[in-house]
Amino acid sequence: MRGNPTADVMVSQTMSSNLQKYSMGLPDVISSSLNVVFCGINPGMRSAAVGLHFANRSNRFWRVLYLAGFTSRQLEPEEAHLLLDYGCGLTSAVARPTVSATSLSRADYIAAYPVFEHKVAKYKPRYLAFLGKPACSVFLNQRNLSWGLQPTTLGGSAVWVLPNPSGLNCAFTIDMLTDAYRELFAAITPRGRQARADGP
Repeated sequence: MRGNPTADVMVSQTMSSNLQKYSMGLPDVISSSLNVVFCGINPGMRSAAVGLHFANRSNRFWRVLYLAGFTSRQLEPEEAHLLLDYGCGLTSAVARPTVSATSLSRADYIAAYPVFEHKVAKYKPRYLAFLGKPACSVFLNQRNLSWGLQPTTLGGSAVWVLPNPSGLNCAFTIDMLTDAYRELFAAITPRGRQARADGP
């Protein structure tokens, strides 16, 4: 069956409009004193086109959060605001969307740092969890980073480095990602509590 040409044009126009609207980044999902704010490198073009964090279906972020215990069910990208009910938030190290994070230069990270540091100091999450090493490496001026908890803080928050859940990150399977994220969840909830039964 043929698609509806008019509908296709409308979707294309909407995505083009969103790309212009979110060319300077996606809105943060954040509030004061959260347990953790997850920090992506920067929005992908798909996320910018629809105006949602981790909107590319190949990205495993939402699945891994659920499997690791942060949420009581797998949230959809359009439900990102519900993360606040679980004590979690979302932001990006660099606001500008690109096709691939590898398109960003060291200068992009350096330029983004003052605004990012101010944001973290303002909202004061217990943990700042970087999804991948590139941004954290520049922000902390540390060339070689290990996974997990870092020996320094940023804006008063403890820093944790997690593997990037992007589908392009073939080095980490869904099980490996889940194990890594679960370590952070255990640090935040020492008794290994599951997500609140009264969560969304």
